[in-house]
Amino acid sequence: MPNFRAAAAISLAIALVLPGCKIIKTPTAEEAAVAASGGFDPDKQVADLWDAKVIPFLQQRAGTYQEVSGLIASDATAAAAKYGHKEKNGTAPWTYAAKVSGTVVKAETKSRAGYLDTDIDGDGKADVRIQIGPVVKGTAIRDSLDFVNFSEFKNQIQWAEFGKAFNNHLNAKVLDKLARDGLEGRHVEALGAYPAPSSGQPALLTPVTITIGG
Repeated sequence: MPNFRAAAAISLAIALVLPGCKIIKTPTAEEAAVAASGGFDPDKQVADLWDAKVIPFLQQRAGTYQEVSGLIASDATAAAAKYGHKEKNGTAPWTYAAKVSGTVVKAETKSRAGYLDTDIDGDGKADVRIQIGPVVKGTAIRDSLDFVNFSEFKNQIQWAEFGKAFNNHLNAKVLDKLARDGLEGRHVEALGAYPAPSSGQPALLTPVTITIGG
């Protein structure tokens, strides 16, 4: 009898507890990472911004590369105001929005940091180097946007991850689909951003859209 009573008491206790139990879902690795970072998810932030704000902003902001580079040479202050952006804090360079239209004179596709050297004035020499990845150097896309700024982020690490997320999204959405063969001699159209280059060096444009023609 004592054993029966003990078993009955345990059963009753379980019955009383079960209605109040909740099944807790085990988070995925991605959900756990977001939770650990306080909800910071740069890839999602960039994906939400890309079509809604990034592309329209650069389409409106950009001039042709000839217009932008010409104004930088003649009036850097005016060029910065019309085509450029720079974080108020820190030492980031001015970054300019530009459209490029020209002929590919060299296609580097063997390196992971691939690029298209592009002639835009018909002299057969490269004026602009368009990055085609998959390794994309710099953070020109992030740095060209006036609707994001460092003060919105917790620290420099998050700001850097945000810049990297633009390059990752660019690869997944645009560059991974780009043909890699027979590019030299073909026409290229690109919209993107670039920091002012060193004297005598071609500008390094990070595209947000790119089209290869015949």
